[in-house]
Amino acid sequence: MKILTAMLLLPIAVGAQTPTSQGHQSETAVMTEAANVIAVDHTGFAVSSLDEAVRFWTEALGFKLERRSEMGGDFLRQVTGVDDPNVKTATVRAPDGFLIELLRYSKGRQNGAVPNSGGAIGAAHLALTVRDIHAAIARIEGAGWKPKGSPQSIPGGPRKGTLVAYVSGPDHITIEFMQPPVN
Repeated sequence: MKILTAMLLLPIAVGAQTPTSQGHQSETAVMTEAANVIAVDHTGFAVSSLDEAVRFWTEALGFKLERRSEMGGDFLRQVTGVDDPNVKTATVRAPDGFLIELLRYSKGRQNGAVPNSGGAIGAAHLALTVRDIHAAIARIEGAGWKPKGSPQSIPGGPRKGTLVAYVSGPDHITIEFMQPPVN
């Protein structure tokens, strides 16, 4: 299998055109190879309170605490570009295995905060698939987070009928809940 994979990727590696079913080179294949991306490893969020964040992700969302650690120094400054980057971290694991890294930098809010608007430049969100969007919202409200709007059904396209809603916490981290349609 490794030999077959290497043979299939060799033309891309040497810059040759690889035909697709339409006879042209796949843009996605070229971009993926050029960027050298093989997987998404984790998503990280800077938080103001590590304990509060861990409590939310484990108790309200049901993630499992994997580990806590501390790091800092020149290595981390070189990696992050943050001055005096002393940080306490916690990693939590979703039921499907996806990792969320929570980071509490020593300077906290001095580093700035994310705007409350999900439409602000640079704002990001993490989408979680849930079985019952109303139960998920009730649970996060009990943990002090709140919905940004109300659940709405996607009116068309490949996700037609999926219920979606954004929720936000004290650090303005936005999570989108997505409840697939019941067939």
